Amino acid sequence: MSLDLKIDQQSRVPKYIQVVKSIKSLIHTGELRFGDKIPSINSLSEDYYLSRDTVEKAYTLLRQQGIIESVRGKGFYISHHSELRKYRILLLFNKLSAYKKEIYNALVLGLEDRAEVAFHVYHCEVSLFKKLLEQQKGDFDFYIVMPHFKKEGENAAWKLIQGIPNKKLILLDKLVPGVESAFGAVYQDFKEDIYGALSMLLPRLQKYRKLRLVFPLDSAYPYPSGIVEGFRKFAVEQGFDFDILSEVHGELSLSAGEAYIVIEENDLVRLIKMARENSDLEIGKNFGILSYNETPLKEVLQRGITVMTTDFAKMGEIAAEMVLNNQGRWVKNEFRVIVRESL
Repeated sequence: MSLDLKIDQQSRVPKYIQVVKSIKSLIHTGELRFGDKIPSINSLSEDYYLSRDTVEKAYTLLRQQGIIESVRGKGFYISHHSELRKYRILLLFNKLSAYKKEIYNALVLGLEDRAEVAFHVYHCEVSLFKKLLEQQKGDFDFYIVMPHFKKEGENAAWKLIQGIPNKKLILLDKLVPGVESAFGAVYQDFKEDIYGALSMLLPRLQKYRKLRLVFPLDSAYPYPSGIVEGFRKFAVEQGFDFDILSEVHGELSLSAGEAYIVIEENDLVRLIKMARENSDLEIGKNFGILSYNETPLKEVLQRGITVMTTDFAKMGEIAAEMVLNNQGRWVKNEFRVIVRESL
């Protein structure tokens, strides 16, 4: 049989996701029912001018979700398990940012129409986190938590997270002590990630006599201490002169032979402005800049800023896969270096 699928060639939504959503829509409207045969991979590919890989990826996802099943030698059929149950998810982020938005968008896109997501931000405050858990006492299938808290509230926060049923808990971005049997986690290893990134950049860093990490110590949204630990480990082992600053301010003295590692974009912009005003400095030649976390701005700023970054979208995609496939796993998210002219 032929299917009336809605495929938008201009859409930013991946084609395989459009195929999946279209088939689910036909089930919702009753145009496809249990036992109905659907076109082969080759037929669907030809009918809609899609690559075979695209259709195969869509069918694989539909099989994993129990929507279709394959019968050897006969083809693909709508499964009797295809009730298209929606998962209820409580999603708790520590803050809103461009990076968090990437994770959120990838997660929601990956979940398609299979989940109802209750999204809340607790601003790194353990008291607000506790209140949200108490208020959101619905029967959630999964609790997806990004566990970044102010230092003084961490121990209380860890206890709250440990109280969430392990089989329903998915950790994002950071691991939590005492929660070794959570359903799943997609995390960064902040200490080892920055250490590994700096080690990769060693040939470029060797032309600088001093490394300076700008780490916001008094930020309302604290950053993981592992970043400082990994930086210090690298600098000591490689014999660099180094120090750690809390911010880039007007009284800061910049010198040739220094390389700055910057966390926040405000500090990055101030640093570039100050370096440009100093005629003795040439960014990328005798004055280096390395930034944490990729954004479109850093690709074009100052002919490109070298960054070390995790793949935020991938973090959301993996979490969505765990939910839809009901297969938890612990994944250290990819961390990479993008070399540009600033270093």
